Amino acid sequence: MDPPQVGTAKSLLYFTDGSLAYAGHYIHDGDHPVHTHSFVEIAVVIGGRGVHRSLDGRRRLQVGEVILLRPGVWHGYEDCTRLDVYNCCFSTELLQRELAWTREDPLLGYLLWTGPNSMQRRGMLVTRLDAQALKASVVHLDGLDRLGQAPIDRHRGDIIGRLTLFLSHLARAVAEHRGDDSTGPTHPAVVQAMRLLEARPAHRWTLTELADQLHLTPGYLVRLFKSATGLPPMTYLAQHRVEKAASLLLHTDQSITQIGQAVGWADQNYFARRFKAHYGLPASTYRHRFTHNTVRM
Repeated sequence: MDPPQVGTAKSLLYFTDGSLAYAGHYIHDGDHPVHTHSFVEIAVVIGGRGVHRSLDGRRRLQVGEVILLRPGVWHGYEDCTRLDVYNCCFSTELLQRELAWTREDPLLGYLLWTGPNSMQRRGMLVTRLDAQALKASVVHLDGLDRLGQAPIDRHRGDIIGRLTLFLSHLARAVAEHRGDDSTGPTHPAVVQAMRLLEARPAHRWTLTELADQLHLTPGYLVRLFKSATGLPPMTYLAQHRVEKAASLLLHTDQSITQIGQAVGWADQNYFARRFKAHYGLPASTYRHRFTHNTVRM
């Protein structure tokens, strides 16, 4: 049997090597320290009460509330009384590989790729499930939880399937709250643009160069991209760069100057401004505060 997919260290969750996805209950009483992590985390509130603390401030939680956090986003819980949170976590590698097709789905694409960074959300998306949607989602989370002790090599499809079913329920709930009636896949040019930008974050991209590679006019590319994602292409690139920078700060010994160059912002002052605008902290403070409080995957 494979080793357990998850463990704990100082009340924080970490993933063992080779893990795909995880779901499990966490009961919080009192305060749970502010921390960050290197994977996508979705917290579903199914009981109790408490306060969620993040860059957006303090948010009193209710049953059915769901908080999706992109990698690098910091958060914690306060004033908890038997706060029952069903956590679902999965790696960015899984998102880039087995779940790469979700870019092309208008609902899942918004949930996982663009929604958390649109509307100045800075990597966090909050929604709420009604009683029926919550019950259906818990069924799939329970299934994913049970798979936690199963050998991954024999249950890979089951794990990805359960995760996808849960994400689909959640994506529909987000779309209903937004009044989104989108149908059909995301335009192929938008998907290709996202992949080009992500593949070369250090490159000095311009809108004209990106449009030329896609054989489109810059104005038409912006309209397509904003219609599908809610963001212009260069704004999407900036969000990807800052997320990558956060990971490098936490998991490498590279200097802040080197990290800025690695993500395409060689001007250290400009990098500092962009990083602080996204995470609310200077890069040096972020590294110092969270390097030893990081949930790894």
